[in-house]
Amino acid sequence: MSPSVKLALGASIMIGATAYMGYVGARASWKYYVTADECLARGAQLEGSRIRVSGGIAAGSLHVAADRSQASFDLLGATGKLPVVCAGPLPDNLAENIDVVVEGRLEHDGRLRGDKLLTRCASKFESGEPDARDVP
Repeated sequence: MSPSVKLALGASIMIGATAYMGYVGARASWKYYVTADECLARGAQLEGSRIRVSGGIAAGSLHVAADRSQASFDLLGATGKLPVVCAGPLPDNLAENIDVVVEGRLEHDGRLRGDKLLTRCASKFESGEPDARDVP
């Protein structure tokens, strides 16, 4: 076998192995989120699993520790409320009546114990009136 064929074969094997490892790694870490209602409905299936749950923070339910190391609240769905306790870094804009995504584990008592909390702030994506300096 010529050296160029050996080189091409070796490169093909390396590229294939790298692509496969990237695919397997990305697939294992890729997780969709479920809504609070889906989590409530599928509680027995999801118990103990690592999940992401999306919903709104119910008015009057948000309690944040003085040192901002933990928060508890009810996550609203269209038909129900999911109790959440989230420990770890909390977003600065955490407030009632906003949409969030909580990543954590669903416990046997139906409470979601989160360790990651992301706010979904739609106002950052609203278009505003153009500034006079922006108009040519």
